Amino acid sequence: MEKHISSGVIGGLVGGVVFGMMMMGMMPMIAMMVGSESAVVGWIVHLLISAGTGALFVVVFGNMISSYLSGAGYGLLYGIIWWVLGALILMPVILGITADMNMGVQLGNAGEHLSSLKGHLVFGLLLGLVYVAHSKKGGSAM
Repeated sequence: MEKHISSGVIGGLVGGVVFGMMMMGMMPMIAMMVGSESAVVGWIVHLLISAGTGALFVVVFGNMISSYLSGAGYGLLYGIIWWVLGALILMPVILGITADMNMGVQLGNAGEHLSSLKGHLVFGLLLGLVYVAHSKKGGSAM
């Protein structure tokens, strides 16, 4: 199981780097979750979250993944789950955005939410594929 968890962490980091590059302007907001506005702090927090969610991916879906196709599918599903939990629920709560403010933000920034959804899907897809590639080294991944 340890090898599989490390594969999830690596997949989470790969997905997190690509997702972060897609959403560079969000790093100061991510840093605000820990009381900073530094893009560097935002990157550190983002990558820690990416590694942790990569490990959790293995705990939740690892036994169901046997191929690149299933890794991609469960990865995409996981990306959607984290878009809802992270971007739409947890981040606003952590930043102290009230429900009324959040609804205004969601309605006013539909393009940002669509970009965030795309980023989470890319994260999940890369996480699932890298997890399969790394955890199945030396074995069949198809």
